Amino acid sequence: MELLERSSFLDALAGYATEARQGSGRLVLISGESGIGKTALVEAFHAQLTRARWLWGACDGLLTPRPLGPLFDIAAQTGGKLAELCDQGAAPDQLFGAFLAELDTPTALTVAVIEDVHWADEATIDLLRFTGRRLSRMKALVLVTYRDDELDDDPLRVLLGDLATQRATRRMSLPPLSDDAVRALVGKRDMDAVELCRLTGGNPFLACEAIEAGWPAIPPTVRDVVGAHLARSNAPVREALQAAAIIGTSVELELLASVLGGPAAPVDDCLRTGLVTADASSLRFRHELVRMAVQEAIAPHRKGGLHARVLTVLHDAGKADPAVLAHHAEGAGDVEAIRRHAPDAARRSAALGAHREAAAQYQRALRYADTADRSGLAGLHEGLAQEFALLDRLDDAEAAMRAALRHRRELGDSLRVGEDLSILSSIVWQQCRGAESARAREESLRVLQLLPPGPELAMTQMGVAGGMFEAGRQAEAFEGISQALELGRRLGRDDVVCDAQMWMGTFLVDTGQDGIGFLERSLQLALDARLDMMVGGAYVCLHDNLVNVQRLEEAQRCYRDGMAFCEPRELRWRTRCMRGAQADTLLLLGRWDEAADLCHEVLDIPGVSASNQLYPLRILGTLRARRGEPGAAELIDQAAALAAGIGHPKWIAQVQAVRVELLWLSGQFDLARQTAAEGYKQALGGADRWKLGSLAIWAWRLADKADGPAGLPEPYALEIAGDWRGAAAAWERLGRTYDAALTRIICSPDETELRAALAVLDGLGARAAAAAARRQMKAFGMTAIPRAPRTAGRTGPAGLTAREQQVLALLSQGLRDREISRRLFISERTVHHHVSTVLAKIGVSSRTAAVLQAARMGIQTPA
Repeated sequence: MELLERSSFLDALAGYATEARQGSGRLVLISGESGIGKTALVEAFHAQLTRARWLWGACDGLLTPRPLGPLFDIAAQTGGKLAELCDQGAAPDQLFGAFLAELDTPTALTVAVIEDVHWADEATIDLLRFTGRRLSRMKALVLVTYRDDELDDDPLRVLLGDLATQRATRRMSLPPLSDDAVRALVGKRDMDAVELCRLTGGNPFLACEAIEAGWPAIPPTVRDVVGAHLARSNAPVREALQAAAIIGTSVELELLASVLGGPAAPVDDCLRTGLVTADASSLRFRHELVRMAVQEAIAPHRKGGLHARVLTVLHDAGKADPAVLAHHAEGAGDVEAIRRHAPDAARRSAALGAHREAAAQYQRALRYADTADRSGLAGLHEGLAQEFALLDRLDDAEAAMRAALRHRRELGDSLRVGEDLSILSSIVWQQCRGAESARAREESLRVLQLLPPGPELAMTQMGVAGGMFEAGRQAEAFEGISQALELGRRLGRDDVVCDAQMWMGTFLVDTGQDGIGFLERSLQLALDARLDMMVGGAYVCLHDNLVNVQRLEEAQRCYRDGMAFCEPRELRWRTRCMRGAQADTLLLLGRWDEAADLCHEVLDIPGVSASNQLYPLRILGTLRARRGEPGAAELIDQAAALAAGIGHPKWIAQVQAVRVELLWLSGQFDLARQTAAEGYKQALGGADRWKLGSLAIWAWRLADKADGPAGLPEPYALEIAGDWRGAAAAWERLGRTYDAALTRIICSPDETELRAALAVLDGLGARAAAAAARRQMKAFGMTAIPRAPRTAGRTGPAGLTAREQQVLALLSQGLRDREISRRLFISERTVHHHVSTVLAKIGVSSRTAAVLQAARMGIQTPA
C-alpha cells in the first residue's frame, strides 16, 4: 500500500529516534481507527530506520487475552534473561525489569513495537505504565499502536491519561486520507475517487482493499473484500490463511506448518493475496479486520477442527500460555481441555495482576465445568468471587460466593463453609448491609468453633469482635481480638497477626487510646512478609485512623505511600477507600476544591462500591451546605442511608453532624437541636472521641449550654468550658480554619474576632456560614459589615476549575507530575487525572501544546 499523507509522521518518528539515541527515550502513542494505517506507518519507519535493533510484540484479539502477550513475543526474539524469566513464570516486577534492561542497550538504538494495545490485558497495561515512567533517560524508542475508536475500557483510558503526562511520551493520531490522497491511490482506474473516499471515510485500508478488489463491483465491506481475495487464491493458500487466522494476528511459520500437517503454501503466494505481510519466521495479517474476516469465512466444522489442531500442536510443544490453550480449547469445543487450561489461565492471570482476565477465565471454566464435581465448582466460584471483589464488582462477587457456599454446604465441608461465610460477610458489609454481614459472621463462628482452631476461626473471631465493639460491648471485643491475635501467633500466621493488630489499633483509637503504634506494626509486618493484600488493608486502616485522631500531616504522607503501593497492584477497593479518607482530610484543612475533585473522581467510577460512596457523598453534601449550593440535603440523605445500612455508630455520627450543621446554617434551629441530641445518643456506643465531639458540641451549642460531656478532644472541651478563644486557637493549630471561624461566629461577641472569622469564611467560599456571621454581626449592632463577595463562576477559562488552573500553571513551568504532586500536596494519580482533564478541556494533546495554550489564556504561575 502506498503511504500517502504520512511524511510528517515519519519525520516526527525520525526526530524521536534521534532524541532517543541521545539518551532521551521516547514512548510514542500512535492512534487511529481500525485500518487507518498505524501498522503501515510503523513498517515504513522500520524500512527507513535501518541502524536500529527492532523488537515486535502484539496484543491478541482473543476472547480473553493472554497476560503480557507482547512481552512474551519480545522475549522469544531476544532470548537471554528475559526469555529465561518468562519460561520460569517469574513475577511481573522481575519481567518488567528484564524488559527495561533489553531496551537500554549501549550498542544500538532499540525500537520496541507493541501493537494493538486496545486489546491489552491489565498486566500489559501495567508494563506500559512501568515503562513510560522510566523511559525518559534511556536510549530506547517504544512505539505503541491502538485503535482510538474502541476505547470503552476504563483501565486503558486511565493508562493513556497516565502516559500522556509522562516526560517521555509523544502522541500522534493518524487522520483519514483526503480526497486527493484517495485520488492518488485510484490512479488511472475508472473509479469515482470522491465517492470512494466518502464510502470508506478516507480509511486507507478500506480504500486500498476496495480498489484492489475492483470496487464498486463488490460491496465496500471488509468481509466481502477479503472474500474476494480468498476466492482468487488457490486451495493451499486459502487453507494456510484460514489456519493462520485461527492461530492469531502474528503466526510463526513453523507453527503454521505443524497445524497444517506439512509444508504450508509458499509464503510468496500468501503475500500476493495482500492480506498478510511476512518476516523471516512469521506471517502477520496486515490488519486484524482481515484476520477476523478470514476466520468468519471458515465453515463452522472446519473452524473447530483448526482450533483442535492448534491446541494439539501447542500442547505438545509444552510452552504455550494457558490463556491461549483455553482460547483454542473453547474454539475446538474440547471440554476436557477447557477444564484443564482455563483454571490455570485464571490463576496465572491473577498472579500477574490481570484480574479482569482472571475473572473471564474463571467464567470460561465455569461454563464448561463438570456439574457433578461440586468441589471443583465451589473452588471456581471462590476464585471468581475473589477476582470480582478485587475489581469492586461486588454484586457479582456476592453471587459467586453464594454459589460456592451452596456447593460447600452440599459437600458437608464445614471448614470451607465457615471460611466462605466470613468472606461473604466482608462482601455484603462493603455493600452497606451491616445486619446481613453480622449474621454471616455469627454463622461462620458457630461453624468454625466446632472444628480444631485454625486461621479461618481467627479471622472470623475478629469480625465478630468488630460487631461487639459496634454494639458497645467493648470489653468482649478486646478479649475476642486478643484471642485471635494469640491464635495467629501460635499458628505462625503473619496474615492473622497483621489483621488482629489492625483491629486492636482501631479499637484503641476509638476508645481514646493510642492505637497508631499497633497499626504501624501491622503495616510493617505485612510489608516484611510480602503480604500485598494485607499491606493494602494496613495502609487503608492506618490512613483512616490518622485522620480520625487529627494527625493530618501524617495522614497525607500515609496516603501518598499507600496509593503508590496499591495502585500498581490494582487493589481498587483499597485505593478508593484511601481517596475518600484523603478527601476528608482536604475538607478539614480547608482545601475544598481539591476535596470536591477527589470526591467526583470516586463517584464517577462506574460501579464503585456503596461503602466507598460514603465519604464522597458526605463531603460533597458538606461543601454544598457550607457554600449555600443546592442539593446538599439530598447528598447527605444518600450518605445517611448508606451509613444506616452499615449500622456502625461512627459512620452514622459523621453524617448526623453534617446534617445538624446544615439545619443550623439554614436557620432550622429547633430541628437542628433535636437532630444533634438524637445523633449524640446514637454515637455513644461506638464512635471515637472526635466523632462523638462533633455531635456533642452542637448539642451543647443548641441547648442551654450547661455542662457538656467529659473526655472530649481539646477544641470541643475548651469551647464547652467557655474558652472559645482557646478552642479557636486549638482548631487553627490543627489546620482547621473553618472550624476555628465557626467557633468564633457562634461564641464570640468581639467585633474584631467576628470580622476575622468572616474574612476566613469568605475566603473559603463558605457563603452560607458567612451569611450566618453577617446576621450575628448585625444582631450585635455592628456597622460597615463587609458585603459578601460577588458570586464568581466555579470555573475559569475553558471551563477549568481553580485546581486545574493551578495544574496548568505548573505545567507551564515544565514541572513533572511528581513535582506538581509535591507542590500541591496531592497524589500523582490525582495529578494524572487533572492533567488529562486539562488537556481535554483546552483541546490539545500534549504538554508542550498545553504550555503554549496556557500563555494564550493568561494562566499565571502560582506564587
